[in-house]
Amino acid sequence: MNKGELIEAVQKSLGGETSKKAAEEAVKAVLENIAKGVKKDGSVQLIGFGTFEVRKRSARTGRNPKTGETIKIKASKTVGFKPSSALKGSL
Repeated sequence: MNKGELIEAVQKSLGGETSKKAAEEAVKAVLENIAKGVKKDGSVQLIGFGTFEVRKRSARTGRNPKTGETIKIKASKTVGFKPSSALKGSL
């Protein structure tokens, strides 16, 4: 499912009176606020769905696939998702 399909699914879930633009704004608002929450607090927990959290990647060595040369990769942060047991069980 991509973002467009998600917007259509939200529109159908909200009912026939809801416009596609309203559904798109709702999806956009949810995604923006998840991003803000992760940035501010380090995690966003949605009971019954899962948790988005900041994860740290340590510095490491890697290889340039083109030349085979060893390179240093800096430490970085990324966002991880841990699904709830309810979501895992429904799969």
